[in-house]
Amino acid sequence: MLIEHLARYHFAVPYVHGRTLDIACGAGYGTKLLAKKTKKQGTTLVGADIDEASLTYARANYHHPNTTFSYADVNAPNALESLGMFDTIVSFETIEHVPSDETFIAAVTQCLKPGGTLIVSTPFGNGRGEPTNSPFHYHQLTEAEFLNLFKAFHAELFYQSGPLIESTKRKKHYPLGIAVAHKPI
Repeated sequence: MLIEHLARYHFAVPYVHGRTLDIACGAGYGTKLLAKKTKKQGTTLVGADIDEASLTYARANYHHPNTTFSYADVNAPNALESLGMFDTIVSFETIEHVPSDETFIAAVTQCLKPGGTLIVSTPFGNGRGEPTNSPFHYHQLTEAEFLNLFKAFHAELFYQSGPLIESTKRKKHYPLGIAVAHKPI
């Protein structure tokens, strides 16, 4: 799984610019990876998470001069507003862990500057309101439900199977989708 997570962060590097939020950053390794890979462009990153222990670990183990780590509960109303506005927002494997994926996308969209880039990934499943194989997931969206979250954006869907990320769906099962969405100006 670590290789798959790292593959998503490496995939995101060319899209990351300006002030960037890594929401649900966990231990912080992805936030630091993005900071190191984009430091020449002057990118600054905010890694945010709901788990204080993860944030403490991130601060101690993944410090980079272009990063800060902050507490944020994406389920709380207006929780992200205190973090400010961002040119890029990255969120990997988050929306299946929140009660309302639509509310989450609306919250991050409010913090995304016009013309900004949103990069979100999630495992595909049986859809909203359907049981999942994980006790930690509220739902696992279908491909159509996932794409529908980005109807107000110019979005492209990518597919991931293991560390491989492709832009076109071949006749095979892809357990995970990654949307790269650009907010209209």
